[in-house]
Amino acid sequence: MHNQADLILASASPRRRELLQQLAVRFKVTPADINEIRLKGEVAKDFVQRMALEKAIAGFEQGGATLPALGSDTIVLLDGEVFGKPESRQGAVAMLRRLSGQTHHVYSAVALATRAGKALQTLNITAVTFAAIPTPWIERYCQQDEPMDKAGAYAVQGGTGQFIRCIEGSYSGVMGLPLYETAVLLRQAGLLV
Repeated sequence: MHNQADLILASASPRRRELLQQLAVRFKVTPADINEIRLKGEVAKDFVQRMALEKAIAGFEQGGATLPALGSDTIVLLDGEVFGKPESRQGAVAMLRRLSGQTHHVYSAVALATRAGKALQTLNITAVTFAAIPTPWIERYCQQDEPMDKAGAYAVQGGTGQFIRCIEGSYSGVMGLPLYETAVLLRQAGLLV
């Protein structure tokens, strides 16, 4: 028996690692170090897809260009405003106060770099509706580490789950790696049956 990887996951996210394990593909983790700055005038959809692609390409190159690399990026969009990871606890509180009682969209882009200059891409968009979240609860929640490394300052599988009234789309996409779309890309590349 050999433990050789078939794929590089170009992400440090433990949630993406957990989700990819569900697909029973052998992979190794090589976090991509890229500049995650939105370009002036770049629309949310283009930004999240560019980030996923740049992560996949960086992972492919960091891995010696020998294995396909999977990159993913997730953003939260409310009324045209992109919510990435909060920069401070106060920023996390402000994000959750804005999302409270609203429907927002989670964009999760996935890219698979299969060889130099060749990549497959996909995008999942899921609508998430929050009930009203009490401000004291938000303030307590944002004293924890959970919201600090997540787009929109919340984890769908964490404490905020109790306030999510409705999800229209992919639960795994809101977590950070839409499994259906990811499996389709891996099948296209011959990495899954």
